[in-house]
Amino acid sequence: TLRGPRGAMILCRAELADGIDRAVFPALQGGPHNHTTAAIGVALAEAATPAFRDYGQQVVRNAKALAAELLAHGFSLVSGGTDTHLILIDLTNKGVIAKKAARALDRAGIVCNYNTIPYDPRKPFSPSGIRIGTPSVTSRGMGEEEMRRIGALFSKALDNVEDEEALQRIAAEVREMAEAFPAPGITDRMAVGA
Repeated sequence: TLRGPRGAMILCRAELADGIDRAVFPALQGGPHNHTTAAIGVALAEAATPAFRDYGQQVVRNAKALAAELLAHGFSLVSGGTDTHLILIDLTNKGVIAKKAARALDRAGIVCNYNTIPYDPRKPFSPSGIRIGTPSVTSRGMGEEEMRRIGALFSKALDNVEDEEALQRIAAEVREMAEAFPAPGITDRMAVGA
């Protein structure tokens, strides 16, 4: 995953370019946003550096550490773990609907998406899975030790989906971590939601 804006690129051979252009524009895409194009260029330049390779490797190490911690807390992971930056958690064994879990996690300061899982018995707008990733926390400088703490906080939040006071205490711990590992380029303590 690039550390840049949302967007996409299609790289292809010249003989496919006209067909792709007709399929994408104007039906799926409007005019270009030059600021986004420039930011993607910066992200691609960064991706060509050894530091980005190191970052990518740490993202995966962090995801594996977080997955292991979630497994230790009794969570069921789709595919049993991860080899990428993403973890897909099947919440059926926890007895909480993913949408409700995502809202509780949000109140606890933990960002995630609710997501369908393979053969999900629930509907897409109220699925059984939660998806989390490690790129943003890795960009902040967090490592495997912090992933273990995040996994424990994640578990604690889902044990307390109905307890607003508990979720606020967890949010305070999350805020403390965010302050200890500020987002790149942000040094003002107030910028992390304090």
